Amino acid sequence: MTQTRAARRISVLVTLLVALLAGFLTPGRASAASLQEVTGFGSNPGALRMFRYVPDGLPAGRPVVVALHGCTQDAAGYGTGSGWTQLADRWGFSVVLPQQQSGNNASNCFNWFQSGDIARGQGEAASVAQMVDRQLVDAGGDGSRVYVTGLSAGGGMTAVMMAAYPEKFAAGGIVAGLPYGCAQAAGSPYVCMYVGATQTPQQWGDRVRAARPGYGGPWPTLVAFQGTADYTVKPVNMADLVEQWTDVRGADQVADVSDSVAGYPHQVFRDAGGTAVVETYSLTGMGHGQPVDPGSGSEQCGTAGAYFLDVNLCAAYRLGRAWGLEG
Repeated sequence: MTQTRAARRISVLVTLLVALLAGFLTPGRASAASLQEVTGFGSNPGALRMFRYVPDGLPAGRPVVVALHGCTQDAAGYGTGSGWTQLADRWGFSVVLPQQQSGNNASNCFNWFQSGDIARGQGEAASVAQMVDRQLVDAGGDGSRVYVTGLSAGGGMTAVMMAAYPEKFAAGGIVAGLPYGCAQAAGSPYVCMYVGATQTPQQWGDRVRAARPGYGGPWPTLVAFQGTADYTVKPVNMADLVEQWTDVRGADQVADVSDSVAGYPHQVFRDAGGTAVVETYSLTGMGHGQPVDPGSGSEQCGTAGAYFLDVNLCAAYRLGRAWGLEG
């Protein structure tokens, strides 16, 4: 009986050894890319950490996506859960993943509401801008194809980057986020989140224009996602984002396209030249989180979990399509 068990163990070990050797010796086999931390990317006035994901063998001249996590999250979890690292491998682009530190915010939220962190050349906004510059140099990225996106507080910081550094970003994607300057307009970040701020479209737009005085454009385009059952960041915030960015882009607040995508209401707002400048997805019945659609299908991405909500629509995929990343 003892000899039989020993023989089985030897057989199992031999099988594992053969499989391991086959993995190392198979011609053309490449190791998977991994998340890397980058230090010394600038003066870093916001005291953030920089992580990045670069697919193996990525050529120069490829796009860069900046992906900002939500509260209580981190760079690695957001990169995987949202689907951005999965799409980077599939379509060929690099991802910059800023990470908040608890010394800045006890809940690891980006400080989208702090005046010292949302102004050009200051705080966390300046730190993220420095990360972009470093990544473009290191990866030989295409400076005309840099995009920024984020969830919740990361969505609020996405609006900050679009306003304070519009020349760096072709477009932004805000998931359950807030308009730029909303905390100041409402008098409190919590009033902004739960009630919204009373502003006209021009007043919203003026807040963005004031963030980059004298800038003649072009301003980034916007794609926004919002759950209708989100009680953390109320849906009024997506309506305010539409008013803010249609005004900045010189469009009216009447949708030129109203249809459905994956069963959810979808709208597109175009400027006078016919360019889509704002696009929205209203996720019926969805709470607070990042829309994902786990699976291996061509339109699927992301991993379900806390604040990663499987609603049969992956926001990262829809953003990538809108930005032409699949090409």
